[in-house]
Amino acid sequence: MPGDKELKSLPCGPDGLDCIFEGNARILALTVCSAAIGGTLQYGYNIAIINAPTIYVQKFINETFQERWGAELQVYQVTLIWTFIVSIFSLGGLAGALIAGPMAIYFGRKKSLLLNNVFLLLSSVLAVFSRAARSVEMIILARFLVGINAGVSMNIQPMYFGESAPKHLRGAVSISSAVFTAFGVVLGQVVGLREILGSESCWPYLLASNAVPGFIQLLTLPWFPESPRYLLIDKGDKEACINALCRFRGCDVLHSEIEEIQQEQAAALGIKAKGPLELFTDQSVRWQLLSVMVISSAMQLCGNDSIYFYASYVFQEAGISADKIQYVTIGTGSCEFTASIVSNLLIEKLGRKFLLMGGYILMAGWAVVFTVSLSFQMLVVPSVDWKLLLRRNQTCGGPQFFLAELLSFSHGIKGKRAVTLKHTVSEMPYLSMTCVFAYILSFGTGPAGVTGILPTEIFSQTARPAAYMIAGSMMWLNLFLMGMVFPFLVRGFGQFCFLPFCAVCLLSAVFIGLVLPETKGKSLPAIAEEYDKLNFRGQELQLSVSTQLAQYQPSKVLSSTSL
Repeated sequence: MPGDKELKSLPCGPDGLDCIFEGNARILALTVCSAAIGGTLQYGYNIAIINAPTIYVQKFINETFQERWGAELQVYQVTLIWTFIVSIFSLGGLAGALIAGPMAIYFGRKKSLLLNNVFLLLSSVLAVFSRAARSVEMIILARFLVGINAGVSMNIQPMYFGESAPKHLRGAVSISSAVFTAFGVVLGQVVGLREILGSESCWPYLLASNAVPGFIQLLTLPWFPESPRYLLIDKGDKEACINALCRFRGCDVLHSEIEEIQQEQAAALGIKAKGPLELFTDQSVRWQLLSVMVISSAMQLCGNDSIYFYASYVFQEAGISADKIQYVTIGTGSCEFTASIVSNLLIEKLGRKFLLMGGYILMAGWAVVFTVSLSFQMLVVPSVDWKLLLRRNQTCGGPQFFLAELLSFSHGIKGKRAVTLKHTVSEMPYLSMTCVFAYILSFGTGPAGVTGILPTEIFSQTARPAAYMIAGSMMWLNLFLMGMVFPFLVRGFGQFCFLPFCAVCLLSAVFIGLVLPETKGKSLPAIAEEYDKLNFRGQELQLSVSTQLAQYQPSKVLSSTSL
């Protein structure tokens, strides 16, 4: 390797021709857009579009069973089937998270994202023909397949970004996954409007519309490079790695970056990619794994989805007419989208740990304010026939519509006993509305984006796919758990149902403060050395090699390394 100064650049390509352009950030930015449009954008988009056709699909379910069996389904039976349609997306996501690791190892990061579109396109075909075929089963299978697509992309895309970005942009590039997820939510809310595809005649096309981003990715992503780290460490192709780095960096490819990858390659020499069970038994990554599991779980258990679920009720109580709420709800998605962009701009200045802790602390504070606001906003008189309420819940089966049904009961829908809501302070609905937006902003600026990049930064190349499998599994399992538990949480706690979320946020902030090291601008060996203080607490550390790696010296390639 020519030269011994860190500021000198590597020649691009095997012929040693110098780069013509100073830097090549445009290629990296276009790669991010291409991968994310068919990647994490699908997660947000498919969560958002399922709300709009709720009534129409339930009607289709009832009509289909009438045609088949000559009997009309009862309300609770329709609700049960619809709940299963909604929930199976999470189970598909769990399956996708479990296969993402092996896919990333055997096919590479870029090719895995391209192959992932097979699940998406099959889902779209099933969805678009489900009404013509009079098949509810096709809708269920379509949601399961698109869940697999989301589970794979949520794991592999941050891995691809983290391994392709330079160290000083690693956080900002990786957090763009959250930006596109939030953009997917907004896009899904807009496309789901009644004036676009949210009408009764168009709901199959709405559910199949996710094929459009997939086609965009299939047409564009093949033109961009594979992950340089994957090419050198996993495939052993140094020439392809340098070519990929030159396309991503231009003339900014430094000796230190190549040498850092080579050191990691030397450390992984002869070591096969680890599986999830191996990570659980490996003492050297015990606290890294615990960090990823806790923070990934906290992201789903912190109550952000539940604040969305309260939004329609809060907006209606603030005086917004029912037919206008669908437009105002777009503001909640836009709020998270804006917050994710802000987080993207701040992450390399403030660091990962600060954004995570700050986000959870702010969410805990707003949860308390929201609880106080709800307490003044409503008085619940004395009891509700909850069984009747659950039977009459004909919508999504998720918490957001459980609250809408609760509101309907309060305004006089037949029931054995109804809930009476009484405004005690006229300004409380507006304070509640402020809490909704503030809670989403706090989540978007911290946990929403930072959580996904941690496995890339704290695990080695051989352990990273398995780490993402575990992190993804925790996220999808807890998402499914929240969808099932939240209605009962509302039933048991009423307006105090956000206090458990407050506790989750506070405990998460404490855990992050005590355990998670700041990873901004640090190499993997330096981060590993900080974790070793926890992994081998009470033991005498043998850090001869680890210390050499952490105190990295440019142009000094270690021929044999091990952590």
